[in-house]
Amino acid sequence: MRKYLWIIIFCVVASGAWYYFYPSSDDSGGKHKGSGKNSIVPVGTATAKTGDISVYLEGLGNITPRSTVTVHTLINGQLMKILFTEGQMVKKDQMLAKIDDRPYVALLEQAQGLLTRDQALLAEAKIDLARYKALWKQDSIAKQQLDTQTSLVKQYEGAVANDRGQIDTAKTNLIYTKITSPATGRVGLRQVDEGNIVHTTDTNGLVIVTELQPITAIFTIPEDSIPSVLKHVNGGDKLVAEAWDRDNKTKLATGVLTAIDNQVDPATGTVKFRAEFANKDSSLFPSQFVNIRLKLDTLSNVVTIPTSAVQRGTNGAFVYLVKPDKTVAVQNIILGPADGEAVSVSKGVSVGDQLVVDGADGLRDGAKIEIAATDQKPASTPDNAKDPQTDAAAEDKSSTTDKPHHHHKKHSDDGDSGK
Repeated sequence: MRKYLWIIIFCVVASGAWYYFYPSSDDSGGKHKGSGKNSIVPVGTATAKTGDISVYLEGLGNITPRSTVTVHTLINGQLMKILFTEGQMVKKDQMLAKIDDRPYVALLEQAQGLLTRDQALLAEAKIDLARYKALWKQDSIAKQQLDTQTSLVKQYEGAVANDRGQIDTAKTNLIYTKITSPATGRVGLRQVDEGNIVHTTDTNGLVIVTELQPITAIFTIPEDSIPSVLKHVNGGDKLVAEAWDRDNKTKLATGVLTAIDNQVDPATGTVKFRAEFANKDSSLFPSQFVNIRLKLDTLSNVVTIPTSAVQRGTNGAFVYLVKPDKTVAVQNIILGPADGEAVSVSKGVSVGDQLVVDGADGLRDGAKIEIAATDQKPASTPDNAKDPQTDAAAEDKSSTTDKPHHHHKKHSDDGDSGK
């Protein structure tokens, strides 16, 4: 008797657990939500509208300055003073450093002294030449003496010209003692400190100046897209280029396409493009990775739907179309260009159609739905949405599974009554 009593207790507990975890109807007698052919699925919806879609080409790129200059000294000497701060924005011809100019001042004074001396000798030689010409006409001197004096005048003229060249060189070297920026941009870290002797042969130079405003981006586009780009460029259009961050979520700057490379890279099948940006806010930085979107065209008055409404199946793209009786129908569509969170539809959807955008993972063709409030939309997982082409087998399996649920509950009720 004790053995049979334990068997009865086990059966009662098992039937109660089955009733608790696998109910087939709610207290109101309605259909259970969430399983079976007649389940009601809460969804979020959106309406197909008419709008404009921009057609873009997308490519990966890096920010590249228009010019990067390593500042070198053009003369040898001691670096007396550095006049910039690391990372500072400088303008073209702004003085960056100063070299000791005393040796070059002395060379200038020496050249000026030689010029004065040679000018005096030249003047004296010219006076003698005029006297010799008069004496030669009177046949008082030999022709050779006149020729010698003429040659001497030319020598002094050459010496004067050389002295003037030396003066110009000395003046230029004095200018080079003041090192100026060759471009407007940002200076980097200095490569030498005050007091050091700098040479024209120094490899690292003094500092690097990088032009930031404007700045360019070099990016690649597949070779198949070249004809569509050249069509606009050859027609004189200025194509707009947008620079987006690494995550492709924040637009950093807007510029224009300025150049196209002259050959395709055979290793990647892409072509290099260059776009220029004003970069007034310095949001773009040299060697920064960016996503570039090149705007080719704008499609006006086309049917647009949210990208979250688009599902993928064995027969291609489709949407769940909401019908007046609060059921959904699978509608195959042909997609056009996409722009952000919107995508154009060339066939399959009309303006005003209501489409499922949230909760599609729990739907099949003909499923009953309940449209959730805007602030209570269930999270959607479009990538895991069921393929309507495989729902028939799943539906049969679901119906078969539902029957045992009711069957076991009935036995549970009978057991309670008998008890």
